Amino acid sequence: MLSPAALRSRRPGVCIRYRLGNRSGFAIVLWRGHGYRDGGVADASEMARKASTNRFLRGQSIAPPPVRGDMTAAELIDQAFMAYNGRRLRDACRLFCEKMLNPDTIVGMSLTGALTPAGLGMSCLIPLIENGFVDWIVSTGANLYHDTHFGIGLQLFQGSAEADDVALRNSHVVRIYDIFFDYQVLLSTDAFFRELAGKPEFQRPMSTAEFHYLAGRYVAERERVLKLAGRSLLAAAHEHAVPVYTSSPGDSSIGMNLALLEFEGSGLRLDPLADVNETAAIVYSAKKRGMKSAVFILGGGSPKNFVLQTEPQIQEVMGVAEKGHDYFLQITDARPDTGGLSGATPSEAVSWGKIDPRRLPDSVVCYVDVTVALPLITAYALARARPRKPRRLYDQREAMVQELKDAYQRVRRRRARTQQVKTA
Repeated sequence: MLSPAALRSRRPGVCIRYRLGNRSGFAIVLWRGHGYRDGGVADASEMARKASTNRFLRGQSIAPPPVRGDMTAAELIDQAFMAYNGRRLRDACRLFCEKMLNPDTIVGMSLTGALTPAGLGMSCLIPLIENGFVDWIVSTGANLYHDTHFGIGLQLFQGSAEADDVALRNSHVVRIYDIFFDYQVLLSTDAFFRELAGKPEFQRPMSTAEFHYLAGRYVAERERVLKLAGRSLLAAAHEHAVPVYTSSPGDSSIGMNLALLEFEGSGLRLDPLADVNETAAIVYSAKKRGMKSAVFILGGGSPKNFVLQTEPQIQEVMGVAEKGHDYFLQITDARPDTGGLSGATPSEAVSWGKIDPRRLPDSVVCYVDVTVALPLITAYALARARPRKPRRLYDQREAMVQELKDAYQRVRRRRARTQQVKTA
């Protein structure tokens, strides 16, 4: 029989008989230096010693307690989400609560996909805004249009993704996957936006944040009259002065209705270039004051890029010194290998100047459906993080834009002096 020293010298795959003290048995050597005895570890103390000195084996041990029926969502995430995308979701929750929600960090959120029709505006986004966990937003116009249904007293219903769409069309029912609503919901919401956009305060060029802020006041008033508090993201953003931008304002039913008003002589013009300057100014203003910038990306698409491009706008286009966003959290089902922006990783964003390379470890991409992840992240944040006082960034837009403009003017003067020296 072999001693432990002899055991450690044997080739992997060899079945041998060994002796440890007054015990003996048979073992298969899995790799040089270790083996298994009678289904157990041949040299447990040696394994433990090597694990303690191996830098790859210093992570949290996987030994979760049994799941209980009385566990909170936060407890479940902390204790049972040990690996794969479950662990990524746990990492996302912890990044959001432990770093992104620090008092010195502003949080920009992007919304893509049909989130508000699924009720996520009411269940998640409004509580995040009310607790000061979101400071500015870039959304698809569709999310804001469908959000308005709820604020003006219209209803959406759970349906079936397997329904006969021809029969639905004949019954004047519209389907978003497994959500149903009456066609009249669209017509009523169209009429609501055309009516408010025709009012005097809208008859001028404005950023999409200005438009949504003004529109949110009307949605909030409709909520008040109908006694429907807490239904609309636009209304909540108005109340807490959270600026809400749309990266492609014409690509939604809101934009379609505003385009119709142009035929009727409306003076309203949505200015996407003002949006570029305002969003860049939000990030620049925070960084100038020694704060950090975090991006919380739900989905991908144009809103994702619009949130991230604030840094290249400051650095590359304007020439103002900056490093990139500090924290990156994305919930997506998009793959990175297709080359699309939706699936682009934080490390790829570093090459564009969008993410500070020194902060790359503070980045999490979680490959989970947003309708699954967002309620869990929201519940975790409400349980683990303290509410923050709303920053009311909408009220500071003009001052922040002026700061950024002044910084660019300094760059222009410096460039002009450099050019004079070169030509002298």
